[in-house]
Amino acid sequence: MFGTLSDRLSGILSGLTRRGSLTEEDVNAALREVRKALLEADVALEVVRSFTEKVRERAVGAEVLKSVTPGQQVIKIVNDALIDMLGGEGEGITLDAVPPVPILMVGLQGSGKTTSTAKIAKRLTDRNKKRVLMASLDTRRPAAMEQLAILGKQVGVETLPIVAGQSAVQIARRAIEAGRLGGYDVVMLDTAGRVTLDDTLMAEVAEVKAATNPHEVLLVADALTGQDAVNTARAFDARVGLTGIVLTRMDGDGRGGAALSMRAVTGKPIKLVGTGEKVDALEDFHPSRVANRILGMGDIVGLVERAAETVDADKAQALAQRLAKGNFDLSDMRMQLQQMEKMGGLGGVMGMLPGMKQMQGQLANSGVNDKMMKRQIAIIDSMTAAERKNPDLLKNSRKKRIAAGSGTSPEAINKLLKMHRGMADMMKAMSKQKGGMLGKLGQMFGIGGGGMGGLPGGLDPSKMDPAQLAELQKQMGAGGGMPGLPPGGFPGLPKGVTPPAGMMPKLPGLGSGLPGRSLPGLGGNNPFGGKKK
Repeated sequence: MFGTLSDRLSGILSGLTRRGSLTEEDVNAALREVRKALLEADVALEVVRSFTEKVRERAVGAEVLKSVTPGQQVIKIVNDALIDMLGGEGEGITLDAVPPVPILMVGLQGSGKTTSTAKIAKRLTDRNKKRVLMASLDTRRPAAMEQLAILGKQVGVETLPIVAGQSAVQIARRAIEAGRLGGYDVVMLDTAGRVTLDDTLMAEVAEVKAATNPHEVLLVADALTGQDAVNTARAFDARVGLTGIVLTRMDGDGRGGAALSMRAVTGKPIKLVGTGEKVDALEDFHPSRVANRILGMGDIVGLVERAAETVDADKAQALAQRLAKGNFDLSDMRMQLQQMEKMGGLGGVMGMLPGMKQMQGQLANSGVNDKMMKRQIAIIDSMTAAERKNPDLLKNSRKKRIAAGSGTSPEAINKLLKMHRGMADMMKAMSKQKGGMLGKLGQMFGIGGGGMGGLPGGLDPSKMDPAQLAELQKQMGAGGGMPGLPPGGFPGLPKGVTPPAGMMPKLPGLGSGLPGRSLPGLGGNNPFGGKKK
C-alpha cells in the first residue's frame, strides 16, 4: 500500500533532514520533486497543486528556515498537509438510526461490491455485535444473488431468500420489511453494477434509495483504477448522494492516487479499505496513520490493533511462560512465523514500524521475504515432534530427509537452525527486558514476561490509554529503541542489511546490539551476523 509513493517521498524528504540549514530554494526544489512524485502516483492535478501550495506557504516561513531542525519541520508540515488532504479525522460507518439501519452499497461491476458487502456485514457482526441481513438487488448479473448467499454462509451472516421475478426496488422493500420483522439491526442492500456508468444504472440506484431511505450510501471503488475511481465517485455522488467510500484492492495499489485524491475531489470520506481477498481483510481508514505510513513514520496504533485481532492470547501467554524458563523450540518458532503471516507478512508488519523503509528494501533484495517464511514453516512441518523440541538431533541424514519432505535443501535447514538459535537468544533477552520500547513491544506480542497484559487493557486498543500509545509512537519515531524485528525478530540478517541508526536497543548484558559486532553473553551466536571475537 503506497509503496512506490512512500519510497519517493521518503527519499526526497530525508535529503532535507541531512542538511544543517535550508534556503527557500532548497524547499522549492524539494517541492518540485514532491509534485512530480504525486503526479506519477496518479493523484489528481488539482489536488497536487493545492497540496504543494499549502506546504510552500508554511515551509518558506522564517520559523521553519531559521529553526534548529528545518528539515524535520518541513516533514511535519508535509505530514499535516497529507492528513488534511486525506480528510483529517477518520470517519467510520455510523449506525445512529432506528433499526434496521439500511446501508446501500453502490459501484461499478468488478469493483468488489458484493465481496465488500459480506466483509462489512461480518465486521458489524463480529465487532459491533449487530444482527445483519444482506440482500442482493442484482437481477441482471448471472448468479449474483447466489454469490451473496454463499458469501453469507462463509461469514456467518443471513441473506434474504431469493424470489424470482422481483425488481430491485421490490427486493429492497422486502429486505427492509424482513429486517424489521426479524429484529435485525442492519440491512445491507447490494445493488447491481455496470461495466461503465450509464443512466439505467443511476436511475435504478436512485429509485432504490428513494424507496429505502438508507442511512449510509457507500460507493465501492477499485483503488487500482486510479483517477477512474475518482471520476466514478464524483458521478455517483452527483446523482445519488454518497455518505462514504470503500476502496478495494489497496494492498495492490503501490501508487495511491485514488486514495489521495478521493476526499479532496469529492468531499466524501474514505471509510474503509480492502486489503486482501480474505473475508476479514478490511481496515478502517485513518488519515493520520496513512500519512505516517506514506512518510515512513510507521503506524504503531494500527500494529497494536492488528495484533489484537490476530494474536491468540492463550498461546502468547503460554509462550511467555516458556520463555521465562529459557525455552524456545522450533514449534515456538513456527508459531511466531505463522503469527507474522496472520498480521500481513514481513512487509505488512515492517511497513507499520517507524524508520523501516530502507531496511525493508534491503531484506527484500537479500531474499528475506514472505516466501522464505513459508519455506521455513514447511521445513519445520517436515520434522518429527522430537526434532522440533531438540534441534540438536538434526544430523546430516535427518536433514536430507527433511529437505526431501519440504522441497528444500540441507543448506536451507542449516540457515533455519542458525536463525532459530539467534531468535532463541533474542527471546530470552526480550523476556527479561520489561522496560523501554523493546520490552513494551515484546509484551504487546506476548513475548515479554508480562504476557498479554503488558499494555493497559491487554491487547484491546479501545481500552488502552491513548496517551501511552501516542508516547510509544513518538518514542519509536524518534529512534528510541526499536526491536530487532517484529514479532520474535528476524535474527541472522543477510550481509548488507543494516538496521537504521538508533534502531537496535541496548540490552543489559548484550552490548550495543549493532550488526557485525559480537554480542557478549551469547557465546558467539550473534543473531545479527557478527563473528565471535
